[in-house]
Amino acid sequence: MMALAGLLVLEWGLYITCFVCGIVTAASVTIVQGNFGGRCMLYGAVSYNATSKLIGVQSSTSSSLCYFVSAISIMVAVVCFSLSVYWVYTFCSEGELKRENVWMNVIIAVSGVFLFFLLVTGCMLKIGRDTLCSSVTKNVPNTTSCEKAQSEKWASPLDGERFYSSLHKAETAVWINFFFWLIIGVLVIIQRRLGSGSKLIGAAPTGSLFGETGVTPEETEPFFNRPGRPQ
Repeated sequence: MMALAGLLVLEWGLYITCFVCGIVTAASVTIVQGNFGGRCMLYGAVSYNATSKLIGVQSSTSSSLCYFVSAISIMVAVVCFSLSVYWVYTFCSEGELKRENVWMNVIIAVSGVFLFFLLVTGCMLKIGRDTLCSSVTKNVPNTTSCEKAQSEKWASPLDGERFYSSLHKAETAVWINFFFWLIIGVLVIIQRRLGSGSKLIGAAPTGSLFGETGVTPEETEPFFNRPGRPQ
């Protein structure tokens, strides 16, 4: 039972971390999109004006691509936040946490769905960012990396000061989210095998000392004036 309680606490901590990662990804992608005037720069390309020495946007992808990445991250964050709040509320109000097999199956199914979409999102961020960086190093003179391009001047109203750092942060958060949801799925499977449908964490029974159980009826009888036993 202590093993189940430890696994449950670990799972709860992973939900909190996945919530934070989802918010970081959505916020980072949204900030980059806003700095480029609402354009989605994943798989995009830049141009360079040699006269004014300014970097501009040559092409961009549909805004729905960035919206998709943000939507997946927000959906994962909302689910993780909801599960965390529900567990805390249930434990505080009822003094115990129970989870039947059907809910474990639901979590395993949700984990599989999230793993798929997080894998797709992570690949989109990775390939899209690399495509953009390849355009930067190719079209901007004396620029060998995206990090260096962040310090270059961009055509107004573009703001490329932290575009690479933000996209890299978003991608890192997605892969952390993916890895942690993989662990969550494994933890739930282990919990099913250790004790499916059992009470995982609960308060000590009323009248017990330090949570001790197994009190026999004879121990509850008065020491004196016990009723005589039939001969």
